[in-house]
Amino acid sequence: MNVNRKEGIAYFVAFIVTIPFANWMIGNVGTVCPPNSPCLIPVGPGLMAPSGVLMIGLALVLRDLVQRRLGKKWALIAIACGAVLSALIAPPALVVASSAAFLISELVDFAVYTPLQERRLILAVFLSGIAGLVIDSLVFLQLAFGSLDFLTGQIVGKGWMIVLALPIIWFIRQRDQRLGIHAV
Repeated sequence: MNVNRKEGIAYFVAFIVTIPFANWMIGNVGTVCPPNSPCLIPVGPGLMAPSGVLMIGLALVLRDLVQRRLGKKWALIAIACGAVLSALIAPPALVVASSAAFLISELVDFAVYTPLQERRLILAVFLSGIAGLVIDSLVFLQLAFGSLDFLTGQIVGKGWMIVLALPIIWFIRQRDQRLGIHAV
């Protein structure tokens, strides 16, 4: 099995795992877990966000890596699997919000990443992640809570994961160039 395939499968599995982990975190991980509300974590000075934001930010980057290694078809399969999984495991009150936000934001990420990734990989990951996280935050908060109270915190929390992933994306690109590995 070649490098693209092995890494692609690993990214695909990691992408899928972020979904149940994000849903679990929302109900179980936080510095504050108010009754009938998501658990919150600090993401910046005076900013709180539901704890699942960390995994959703990571999912946006992993989806890009699935596409880089396995191609557009597998990226779209990952998005579809993720949306179904999100609907199956989200708490009943969050099923529509979770699956709709996931599906829409990942498709936006796909649409932004695809044309940019061949020429400017790091920029593609950054811009597609930012577009995806803004859409995910808007859709999820509006559908789940009818409020955008945590919008800034959601954007900052997911943004941290994208920014923290950029050095890894740089390393992958450098390694690919050195070894002559091409994106699918």
